[in-house]
Amino acid sequence: MRRRSLLIAVPAGLVTLAACGDDKSDSAKASSSPSASASGVKPPKIVDGPLPKITAGVEFGEKPTVAKGSGEPSKDLAVKTVIAGNGKTIAQGDYVQANYLGQIWSTAKVFDNSYDRKTPLVFQLSQGSTLEGWRYALAGKKAGSRVEAAVPPTWGFGANGNAELGIKGTDTLVFVFDVQNTFNAKSSAKGKNVPQNDAKLPKVSTNTDGKAPTIDIPKVDPPTGLAATYIIEGDGPEVAADDSLLVQYKGVIWDTGKEFDSSYSRDALSSFGMQQVVKGWQQGMAGKKVGSRLLIVIPPKLGYGDTPPSGSDIKKDSTMVFTVDILAKM
Repeated sequence: MRRRSLLIAVPAGLVTLAACGDDKSDSAKASSSPSASASGVKPPKIVDGPLPKITAGVEFGEKPTVAKGSGEPSKDLAVKTVIAGNGKTIAQGDYVQANYLGQIWSTAKVFDNSYDRKTPLVFQLSQGSTLEGWRYALAGKKAGSRVEAAVPPTWGFGANGNAELGIKGTDTLVFVFDVQNTFNAKSSAKGKNVPQNDAKLPKVSTNTDGKAPTIDIPKVDPPTGLAATYIIEGDGPEVAADDSLLVQYKGVIWDTGKEFDSSYSRDALSSFGMQQVVKGWQQGMAGKKVGSRLLIVIPPKLGYGDTPPSGSDIKKDSTMVFTVDILAKM
């Protein structure tokens, strides 16, 4: 399984199909204002330096080499846009997809980086999900940018540091981010529309405006086996059985067309591990490309069978119909 960064907290309220329709407070819900203000913590003062020089790997996407800090670092949060991108602007509460490198100011010791793992990190800019310094350094920046930040202990690991990473409570940390993308509750699949020619399967709309796709169920009996097809085919990497994903989705019952769960209705993205969801989702998404919109029709034997979630609108032996936008691997 891919190693997650030690800097990223595991979300406390992952939305899985085991809790469909029950939880109206999703940890992925975006906010337009810093959550620190809600907790009474004053946001950091952001200054433009000092920051160590990037001495090699100076292009976007290249693993950077960063010099040791010179002199005393600022007690404030130092942030600089090294390369300005022209993509979407990052807001508090968004998910960010980025490669990054982190090192200690005083020694230049690199304690973590995603470049060597060949996989960018996807993390949410929300209180408790990652370092506070990351939240404030990246908010307002644009996808396609390289951002450098020096994070003092107050906005990093605090007075206790992080022994596992070799970080003391007095260490200022230096980060370089190459921001590839950002996602929020209006994000959609991105790719080419695929013809929907099977009259026995539901038709799903191809709108990519952030609104929930429509699902038109034919007046025929549902398939007895799993159906999983592209509605929009993306060009990202294929989903593996041990991946964690960031998605938009909507689920309805075949017999009634009634919606029983939706990330769109919560105005929130959902994140989960493939091992956390019902077999129909596991099998239906495996091998599909990131960036895609899928139609997944799940028969009872691969869904909830005769034991649907308590309190949900799913009845025994229901065939479930989903549209799923696979936004990113986590």
